[in-house]
Amino acid sequence: MATYTHGHHESVLRSHSVRDIANSAAYLRPHLRADTRLLDVGAGPGSITVDFAGVVAQVTATEIDDTALSLSRDLAAGLGLTNLAFSVEDVHALSFADDSFDVVHAHQVLQHVGDPVQALREMRRVAVPGGVVAARDADYAAFHWFPMLPELDAWLDLYSRAARANGGEPDAGRRLLSWARAAGFADVTATASTWCYATPEDRAWWGGMWADRILESALARQLLDGGMASSSDLRAISEAWRLWADDGDGWFLVPHGEIIARA
Repeated sequence: MATYTHGHHESVLRSHSVRDIANSAAYLRPHLRADTRLLDVGAGPGSITVDFAGVVAQVTATEIDDTALSLSRDLAAGLGLTNLAFSVEDVHALSFADDSFDVVHAHQVLQHVGDPVQALREMRRVAVPGGVVAARDADYAAFHWFPMLPELDAWLDLYSRAARANGGEPDAGRRLLSWARAAGFADVTATASTWCYATPEDRAWWGGMWADRILESALARQLLDGGMASSSDLRAISEAWRLWADDGDGWFLVPHGEIIARA
């Protein structure tokens, strides 16, 4: 298994907890019905998961360990939702029976796993015949921003090196179609969508979040412990994120690949 590069520091959860169907799974929404049984692989803090629970009949959320799974479990409990189940799982070898779910969903997961093709095979196995396997992943090499601060180039290089050292693929978005075909899917629709941060509020949130993450998250520890960066390097990157956020011309684009694959 690969190691999850981001970890679960507050600065990471600050980013992940704003995700919902509208901003992160709009491509899947037309395939959700009131009677759908949905498996949410890698639920993270659960913000998309609980949004699904308001739309479909039953949601099962998975994470790699109980500590990670407790984030979505606690959120669901706080909202009083009763149509969710929770299971610690390895996506490479899911414990569920064949043909258990109408929809199997993974958001920003395949970029972090050791074998995304095997993960998709397992997602296909637990989906009913004709069911939907849906995945969406960012593509880091396709990120674009302005102004062109060299410290942000250094940030992207360091993140990509760390992710690959952990066994992941940070440029997963462009590979989803090929991974799905390699996993045996014949009916795959590949699309793309973006996040764009350009308003003062969005820049303050995105830039402030990364300014903290590069200093305090699991990524920061890995970069320091692995000798890929020094503390002064990370402080310079953090400051650049804040400079970008304060710049009225600041703009940042995060492209994503998406697939709807029929089991």
